[in-house]
Amino acid sequence: MTEHTVPALRTRLELPRRELGGRVRAALASIAPQTLFFVLLVAVWEGMARWLHSPLVPGVAAIFHELAKITLDGFAFTQIGITFARMSLGFLLALAFALPIGILAAVSRTAARFFEPGIILGLTVPGLVWALLCVIWFGVSMWSPVISVALGVLPSLVISVQQGVRSLSLETSEMARVFRLKRSVVVRRIWLPLLYAFLVSGCRVGFSIAWKVIVLVEIFGMSDGVGYQLNTQFSTQNVEGVIAWTLAFWIAMIAVEHAVFRPLDRHANHWKKVGGHE
Repeated sequence: MTEHTVPALRTRLELPRRELGGRVRAALASIAPQTLFFVLLVAVWEGMARWLHSPLVPGVAAIFHELAKITLDGFAFTQIGITFARMSLGFLLALAFALPIGILAAVSRTAARFFEPGIILGLTVPGLVWALLCVIWFGVSMWSPVISVALGVLPSLVISVQQGVRSLSLETSEMARVFRLKRSVVVRRIWLPLLYAFLVSGCRVGFSIAWKVIVLVEIFGMSDGVGYQLNTQFSTQNVEGVIAWTLAFWIAMIAVEHAVFRPLDRHANHWKKVGGHE
């Protein structure tokens, strides 16, 4: 082994360590603000609980004890899974209607004017109204949460689709016209990829709306799910239980954000950058 070989080997060994160190530092930098938020939130709540000395504002230890009680045996995961399943079905139903309505409203002024009152109505009506009506109409069945979520989410998804189609450049539209592409090809090859980024953003907003609607439906007309558990804890005046179930679903939503929506958003933005570079 020559005197020049040893430094080269050291350099090769140090490169993976530097890359690993850089990734660790980047990961720590990304979670540091969120960790600081949680620490401050817990500190402020604990300070408020000690200052008020009220059973209506339980301490952090009591809340986490209740949270551990519903999660360690898997009960919370089961109930959250039920709620997520209902939300997802309602969300998919809304998406199935939002795509054709949004595309039609974007390409036709007449269609846009036709659907505009319904979109405004959907944005104006509170989720509580949809929840009550669906419970009255469909009773204790899967249709109540699915349709109420779909009605609550549909307007925002239609707007996202409409904005996505309208962002289509004039040059791209002219190219499709010159090459006489079929409408089905234009939709599949041009509009749908372009809608990808807009749909990810719309789904983020829609999912938060769906959560607010589904809880109301489960409170009024279901016998399981997170909303039902919140109502049960409320009926027994168990403040720790109400907060614990809220925290459990909050953590689940954060997990969905990082595991689903963040990767989709990065993929969508990467596609836009590649398309713009080309």
